[in-house]
Amino acid sequence: MKRFYTIAFLSLLFFLVPVFMYADDLSTTCQQLSDSNNSCQNLSSADCRALLEKCAAYYDSQSASIAQDITKTTQQKNTLQNQVASLKKKITGLQDQINQGTLMVKDLSSQIGDTQVSIDKTAQKIEQSQTQIATILQSIYQEDQKPSFQILFEGNLANYFSNVVYLENLNYKVSDLLDSTKNLQAYLQNQKVKMDTEKGKLQNTIKVQSLQSISLAENKKQQEGYLQLTEAQYQQQVQSKADADKKAAGIRARIFDLLGVSNAPTFGQAYAIAKYVSSVTGVRAAFILAVLTQESNLGKNVGQCYIKNTQTGDGVKIKTGAFSPKTMSPTRDIPVFLNLISQINQGKGLARDPLATPVSCVIYYNGAPYGWGGAMGPAQFIPSTWVNLGFGAKVTAITGKVADPWDISDAFLANGLYLQALGAQSNEFNAAMKYYCGGNCSKYDRFYGNSVINIANQYESDIAAIGG
Repeated sequence: MKRFYTIAFLSLLFFLVPVFMYADDLSTTCQQLSDSNNSCQNLSSADCRALLEKCAAYYDSQSASIAQDITKTTQQKNTLQNQVASLKKKITGLQDQINQGTLMVKDLSSQIGDTQVSIDKTAQKIEQSQTQIATILQSIYQEDQKPSFQILFEGNLANYFSNVVYLENLNYKVSDLLDSTKNLQAYLQNQKVKMDTEKGKLQNTIKVQSLQSISLAENKKQQEGYLQLTEAQYQQQVQSKADADKKAAGIRARIFDLLGVSNAPTFGQAYAIAKYVSSVTGVRAAFILAVLTQESNLGKNVGQCYIKNTQTGDGVKIKTGAFSPKTMSPTRDIPVFLNLISQINQGKGLARDPLATPVSCVIYYNGAPYGWGGAMGPAQFIPSTWVNLGFGAKVTAITGKVADPWDISDAFLANGLYLQALGAQSNEFNAAMKYYCGGNCSKYDRFYGNSVINIANQYESDIAAIGG
């Protein structure tokens, strides 16, 4: 018995090893799946699909993680760009201040030079005044030294006194002029000292500002270097996200191949496809199924008419061959329809006859044809809607193959993409109404939306019952 448990344990370990290896090496496994279409050759369809779904989720997770990194890098880029712009602004401001200070220094230098010239002229005037005063004082002294007999001998006492008074008055005036000149000289010298001091302060300020400008320029250069590195990191992250998205799209295309069925699917097949489409679009699987049930009974009814006259758009009933007017708009849809059939035939190697391809018949209202028929495939897309709104191109981008509105898988995916564009994630009733009648719905059209919601709720209950 003990030996049996040992063998059982080893057997269990043998089967668990690949699981642990797969868990540890999911990146390599998924890379192999992305690089080769034959990586599932030893697995069943169900196991292959399960593995592909895990890899799709893995790459989605990678893409989401990289998207977060891109957001952070973008924030870093914006911060660095703001810092560089701020530093550039500060450098420009400092340079303006340096230029202004340099002009002020030049102006002060000029004023100091003019003041020095004035000081030199004033010094000359003082020297002249001092010479005049000395001369006057010498004259007064000489007059005072004349003996009385000489003054009497010269016989003009009045002239003597007048001359002395004149010399003394002249001495006072020259002395006053000398004092004024000295005061002017002192004022000029004081002004020169102030201007020299102000010039020195300005020169020191310019030196400090120049050092600040150099420091800011170095900082700016450093931040620009960081910005270049961040930009390179950002571009690398964008490329990595694009690679992850591309791999996820490729994996999904292969899942889509595994889900594809040629005829009207069973409910289980339809739910598997709808579940996949829901993972791509975010639209509830039960709601997708409900719209397709309302439109074509999940692909069982893809149209009861053939186009027979491409000029008028008239056709015939498939079952009876009876005339059916207004089967497809000859101006809006038939040229698009014919070109679409040609592209599908070429891309898929088919020989589908556009005049023997089922489309919807015109609806009758009060006994008369209302609008146009011509809706295609399980999702009942009007040709112009399929092409002009780009749903065919979107399906091709996801699957990597030419999109075919009569292919059940392509129809499901296009339907989900259209419902996503109509806002089905937030308001399913409104999306259903827009799907049915665009923006021209009336109160009489509410039956469609109510019916779809009721079917979706029933499907949701059915899915829950089977553990889906």
